[in-house]
Amino acid sequence: MPAEANRDKAAKTEADAPRTTPASPLTERQEARRRRILRASAQLAVRGGFDAVQMREVAESSQVALGTLYRYFPSKIHLLVAMMQDQLERLHGTLRRKPPTGETAAERTAETLMRAFRALQREPHLAEAMVRALTFADRSVSPEVDQVSRQTTAIILDAVGLTGPTPDQLAAVRVIEHTWHATLIAWLSGRASLDQVKTDIETVCRLMDLTAPKETDTP
Repeated sequence: MPAEANRDKAAKTEADAPRTTPASPLTERQEARRRRILRASAQLAVRGGFDAVQMREVAESSQVALGTLYRYFPSKIHLLVAMMQDQLERLHGTLRRKPPTGETAAERTAETLMRAFRALQREPHLAEAMVRALTFADRSVSPEVDQVSRQTTAIILDAVGLTGPTPDQLAAVRVIEHTWHATLIAWLSGRASLDQVKTDIETVCRLMDLTAPKETDTP
């Protein structure tokens, strides 16, 4: 009978796992399990970075079956990129409660990204794990990477106070995102100091001022 009970338990676990359709909303129970998985992954990453996050250990720490874990996250890269999106979402909430105070769009953008950088700086092993995952991500992880990009874009646009950005402003945001990512990699690898990171971010954020729509004289 124990074997039969185990089969029933496994079947129930699979039934509770999310379907493969990305657009399908998660149930409350599935969302709670997903958050438990992300917390367990973050705890492992904090202790040892990218290599410390092993799918079997994540499953054991979050108390889900390994097969169920793979239903939520098909690979370690999917998992860590999703963790990055989760971290940015939390940061976005904090920034909304305490928005940047700079006078110009460039100053507010730079302040926002430096706050994001310092949040990641507090847990360098975790930051290293997430950034490595973004670097290694292939086309199969495109939906998760796109979510990270959309979240970063939303954070920048909120900092600037833009609800209807122009194509030039969106292009500037993309360049700013690329630079922020590159400076994070440089700092994690020991190739850039915090002062250099700050200078590079402040420099690229001036694009937001340069791409602001010009006022025209009315006749």
